[in-house]
Amino acid sequence: MQEYIDNIEIEQYIPAIISGATNVLFAIIILLVGLFIANRASKIINRIGENYEKLDNTLFRFLGSVAKYIILAFVLIAVLNRFGVQTASIVALLGAAGLAVGLALQGTLSNLAAGVMLLLFRPYKVGDFIAAAGKFGNVQEIDLFTTILKTFDNQHIIIPNSQIWGSQIINHSHHNIRGVDMHFGVAYKENTDEVRKVINSVLTKHPHILKDPAPFVEVETLNDSSVDFLVRPFCSGEHYFDILYSVPEQIKKSLDEADIEIPFPHRKVIISKESE
Repeated sequence: MQEYIDNIEIEQYIPAIISGATNVLFAIIILLVGLFIANRASKIINRIGENYEKLDNTLFRFLGSVAKYIILAFVLIAVLNRFGVQTASIVALLGAAGLAVGLALQGTLSNLAAGVMLLLFRPYKVGDFIAAAGKFGNVQEIDLFTTILKTFDNQHIIIPNSQIWGSQIINHSHHNIRGVDMHFGVAYKENTDEVRKVINSVLTKHPHILKDPAPFVEVETLNDSSVDFLVRPFCSGEHYFDILYSVPEQIKKSLDEADIEIPFPHRKVIISKESE
């Protein structure tokens, strides 16, 4: 009799055991499939950044990680739902937590969004000389939140990406050949052809100034006390600053040697003595 009762009690638990085992089995399958899909999606996104040279790997590694964890979040919800857990409240809680975190990290998320745009459109890359957010320097590092510049005097400048993306960006290294604009003024009494000849002689001797395209040397402005020349030699990008900071002194010395006056602002006062 007792054995019969025990068998009945066991039979009562069999459906629950089978149901629990089934749920565990399906949960394991969902988890394994979800992990496979999450890892696969992450690898596919990462591979996109690796296969295309113009795309930045940093951005696609980040997007791959985001995709992976979003998929894993849905997998976790599916597993909990399999065991009868009410996931609607969990989803609502996660949404509220995400909103709270987003409001608390508005500045950080703004930098993140700007970093994504910079890495996607790549207005500059590591090694370029840029002027942005009121700073100028050589780009040392670009990440999702900041851009790091190194100045000529070895300052280490960290700029939030939102400040760069929201302002004008000048990339001095974008083109291989650069024109270097310089301005020189001479006195009105000087012969402009002679002045042009002296300037061209300096430019011709410089080892880093290109012959093609030829330097541009022409009168730009007739000022109150000087005739101003615009001088634009062309060079490879890496020699831009060498020419910008060396040629003006060379031209000044050559103009002095040719006895060509470089005027400075002055006022001429003429006093006439009236006859008595």
